[in-house]
Amino acid sequence: MYGSAVAADDSEPTAFRRAEKKYKLYYDNDAKSSKKKRQPRPVDLSDVFDFRCILNSFNLKNELPPGIVALQSDISPTIFCLENHPGFYIIPGALSTEEQCQYIRESLTSFPQPPNRTNHNAIYGPIHNLFTAAKDNKVLIEEETSARNLDNEETSATNLASGPDSCSTNPRWKFIEESSMSSGGKTCKSLPASFLLRKLRWSTLGLQFDWSRRDYDVFLPHNKIPDRLCQLAKRMAATAMPAGEEFQPEAAIVNYFGSGDTLGGHLDDMEADWSKPIVSMSLGCKAIFLLGGKCRRDLPLAMFLRSGDVVLMAGEARECFHGIPRIFTEKEKSEIAHLELQFSKEHDVCFLEYIRTSRININIRQVF
Repeated sequence: MYGSAVAADDSEPTAFRRAEKKYKLYYDNDAKSSKKKRQPRPVDLSDVFDFRCILNSFNLKNELPPGIVALQSDISPTIFCLENHPGFYIIPGALSTEEQCQYIRESLTSFPQPPNRTNHNAIYGPIHNLFTAAKDNKVLIEEETSARNLDNEETSATNLASGPDSCSTNPRWKFIEESSMSSGGKTCKSLPASFLLRKLRWSTLGLQFDWSRRDYDVFLPHNKIPDRLCQLAKRMAATAMPAGEEFQPEAAIVNYFGSGDTLGGHLDDMEADWSKPIVSMSLGCKAIFLLGGKCRRDLPLAMFLRSGDVVLMAGEARECFHGIPRIFTEKEKSEIAHLELQFSKEHDVCFLEYIRTSRININIRQVF
């Protein structure tokens, strides 16, 4: 995330922290059972807003719960906003099944491609074709290679020392076939590509964020946000934009969640103009989203986010703490049957296997 996430004092948990703990995935404490057999601890979901049910009720009876307002728009039959959270909008089912599948594919294949940065860059440098390597059961290995020979050797992933004080040997990472690993001789560090894929937490598109300075670095190389994604973001953002202005997508972060993963309460506060919305698209397994107030002591609202839902946060809503305490990967709760059907063809099995236990979130920002 590109935002503030100051840790709360667990000795005096705030309202936001208590909500995070309430919905977080815990397993029943049975020491005799293995991890695979452990069952998720039941959680009370009666206070979680379900905007898909709200939409169905609104379409059938023209009724809405107190505090929820429905807007009509060209981009979607119905957009909901909250009276107590100005600038927050949710569009249930905004993306078609085809769009969802398209952006799941791109989030796993093209979006993490260098020069776009991921959480793996700090250790392994830019990694090329991670998803393909995982599909092909390849292994990432580290070799010690003479610095003067590096330019002449083909590599899929590199992490080169830089500067005049670099030593004569530098770590080089590359993907190889698992069967090619020598059983004898010099040992080297190795990691399955499938492990690295599951440890992929974020990738960035457009302008890149400098985590050390907590600011955007316009000089870092990057791939532009694809035009079709820009056009989709502009269309979705229109409702939340100041009158007469058009959203300009300049940066995006793609978050990847597996079972048990969370995104702690935070603010997205590094963009210049908070009147412009963040456009957030949900893909894959169902999640719980917490929308709090301007401090962690404010009691947050909990709501379900499903694949294809879009959230907009602009103006005052940009000052509200928010996070993801839970995703649902159990088959009966993930609600991705439409994706399973779409990914049922043989060449899509790798995407199906990933998304059955994962959630992807693409959030797009206007930086300046």
